[in-house]
Amino acid sequence: MHLAGSGRVIIQLSNKLVEGQILCDEKGTRVAKVMELIGPVSRPFASATPLTNNIKKYIGKSVFTAEQPPISTQKKFRRRKK
Repeated sequence: MHLAGSGRVIIQLSNKLVEGQILCDEKGTRVAKVMELIGPVSRPFASATPLTNNIKKYIGKSVFTAEQPPISTQKKFRRRKK
């Protein structure tokens, strides 16, 4: 992991991920959420938003995917009653 100037975390991937997937450390603590995949297909990277205030302690360490990938569904909007 590497901390970019924009505040996002750049992660080198070894497995396929999808956008929106949650990354955890070895204890199961949620560390980051994948926002976009970047780089070549042979060696992809992910740009992720940190989910913890102390992201600097995870720099240089391995992170793992959460068990369930996110389900992409559209939000349902309620109508206002008149």
